[in-house]
Formats: sequence, structure tokens, C-alpha cells
Amino acid sequence: MKTVKALMGGLLLSGLALVSHGQQVCSAAFLNNKMVVDEYTPKGKCSLPLTARGELTVATAELSSNESKAVDIVSFKIAIRDENTRTLTMFSGDDFRKIEIQKVLAKCKKGDSIVLLTLEKQYALPHNEILIK
Repeated sequence: MKTVKALMGGLLLSGLALVSHGQQVCSAAFLNNKMVVDEYTPKGKCSLPLTARGELTVATAELSSNESKAVDIVSFKIAIRDENTRTLTMFSGDDFRKIEIQKVLAKCKKGDSIVLLTLEKQYALPHNEILIK
């Protein structure tokens, strides 16, 4: 019994150490509370039409087999990648928690990408580039 308790205690401490030492929390881009990425896997792709409307946010994501929802809003910055030169240009020096996507798209053309940057290392944002169609 002591061995089982010691093992369980060791596992609990190991888990706490991971959480407190840099484990990243998964986040995603959302447009009107709908995840932008088509599937939250390494093969997932993000794209929006140039005519998209609504509020863009980045948030931690609660994923299930039938839905994905935003949980906690995360601050982010925005850059635009030019399709032809691949140059990244900051959209603004501001930090955002939400923004109307039309304001960003006004500075984009078809083929460009919106690149989202988290401000804190604790948030992983694997699908951070949104192609404009």
C-alpha cells in the first residue's frame, strides 16, 4: 500500500511540475466564436474569404468530437504576409483581444495571409496563419 501511495504521489508531483514549468495551453483563432481552422490536427488549414465579416479572437479551445468552443480570450498581435514577396508587415503595434475582421481584411488582398502572434509563451497557437481566398 505504501508503494502505491508513493507512486501516486510521485505521479501527482510530476504532473504539477509539468504544469508549472512551461506546459503550453492550446489555443485557436475564432471568427464569431467559430474556430477558423478546418480541423485541429497537424494537417489543419485556416482560410477566410476576403468578404468575411465578424469578430476575430484568439482563445483557449475546448475540443470535443462534435464541437469546438472558445474558453478564455488570449491577447494577440496581427501581421500580414504578402503573397508575392512573403514579407511580414505588422498590421498595428496594438495588442488585441478582439477585432472586426473587416479592419484587417481591408489591408489584405487575395492570396495574402493574416498571421496571429500570441504575446505569452504559455499559449500554443499551431494554426496561426489564415490564408485569404
